[in-house]
Amino acid sequence: MQSVRRAQPWLSTAARLLLGGVLVVAGALKLPDPAEAVRAVRAYRLLPEALVGPVAFGLPVVEVAVGLALLAGVFVRTAALAASVLMAVFTAAVASAWARGLQIDCGCFGGGGEVAAGETGYPAEVARDVALLLVALALARWPRSRLALGGPAAGVRELARV
Repeated sequence: MQSVRRAQPWLSTAARLLLGGVLVVAGALKLPDPAEAVRAVRAYRLLPEALVGPVAFGLPVVEVAVGLALLAGVFVRTAALAASVLMAVFTAAVASAWARGLQIDCGCFGGGGEVAAGETGYPAEVARDVALLLVALALARWPRSRLALGGPAAGVRELARV
């Protein structure tokens, strides 16, 4: 049990860096081409047209902001909870497209929109998003980590009380 307590801050650090890195990359790849982001959001056919643009423009900014908070180690629990919401929404959207038989690229790392039959990767996309959701939930539960601007010493004191 003691070894788990000692490893927890490092496991949380790895989770923070993985999740933060994925979110920053995903958001940054969408920022240069807003029209492509609009096509990707529209392809899901889930939102009223009036919301497609704001979601397409806002989502990459949110992804980058949450990712940077995780990478820096600030507001880790809040950022992990935000990432959990993002991953749950992404999972539900991809699963919905899959269930409705849409032939789209998820647009998760740029791109997006309609694709030819057989070019979708729904099982892998859902599995990836569920795995990242589990990482985000674990990080929300155990947010204290090393190499964080939020203060690693506080995490050690917190673990000593457990």
